[in-house]
Amino acid sequence: MISKELLFLCASEFNLSLSDEMIDRFDRYAAELISYNQKVNLTAITDPDEIVVKHFADSLALLHFVSFQKNNTLADVGTGAGFPGVPLLITGPFLQVTLFDAVNKKLDFLRFLLHELDLQANIVHIRAEEAGRLPEYREQFDFVTARAVAQLRVLSEYCLPLVRVGGSFLSMKGSISEEEKTNGIAAFQKLGAHVYDDIFYNIHNGDERNLIVAKKVSHVSPKYPRNMGQIAKKPL
Repeated sequence: MISKELLFLCASEFNLSLSDEMIDRFDRYAAELISYNQKVNLTAITDPDEIVVKHFADSLALLHFVSFQKNNTLADVGTGAGFPGVPLLITGPFLQVTLFDAVNKKLDFLRFLLHELDLQANIVHIRAEEAGRLPEYREQFDFVTARAVAQLRVLSEYCLPLVRVGGSFLSMKGSISEEEKTNGIAAFQKLGAHVYDDIFYNIHNGDERNLIVAKKVSHVSPKYPRNMGQIAKKPL
C-alpha cells in the first residue's frame, strides 16, 4: 500500500529508526484509513505517499524534538483520524495515550484501527473544553498535543487545562503569523504556562512546520476552560 522506502526515509530525516513491525503497522494504518474514508470523512489526504509525508512523518517529528519517557501520559486533542496520537503509539507503545474527539464516527474508526493494529489507547468522545472541567482529565497529563486544530490562543484554552503542572503542551502548527504567536503566548501565561521551545522545521516535501512547546508552571484558574461559545466569541 504505502512506499515503505519513503516512510523509512522520512523517519530517518528525524533520526528515527522504524522496525519492520512498525512499518507494517503504518502500512495497515494507511490501507484502513483510505478504505474507511470512503464512508466516513476522515481526511482530505488519500494518496498513500501524501499520507506517509503529511500525516505519518509529520506526527513522528515529535519524537525528534520531545523526550518522552516510559509510561508518560499523552492526550491528543481533536485527534480526528488519529494524528499524531496513533503514530506515536505505533513507535512508542510505552506511552499511555488518550485520544479525544467530539465526533464519534471518527472515534469508531480509531476503535476499529487499534483493534486491527493490536494497540491500546483510551478513546474518549468529548469536547476538549468539557474534558478540561472533569477531575479525571483536568491537569492529569504529562503531555497534551493538538495538530492544526485552531488558532493558538483558542487551542491553548482547550489544551492547557489538561496538562499537569510540570507537563507540556505541544502545539503542532504549519506556518504561523507573528500575531497569532504573540496572542498565543499571552494566552499561555493566563493559563499558567510559558513557552519553553519554539521550533521550525520542514517535512519531507518541504512544507514548513512550527512546534511550540509550552511548559505548565502553575495551576489553571478554575474559571478556565470556558464554554465553547465564550472561547470562540472572546479568545484569550
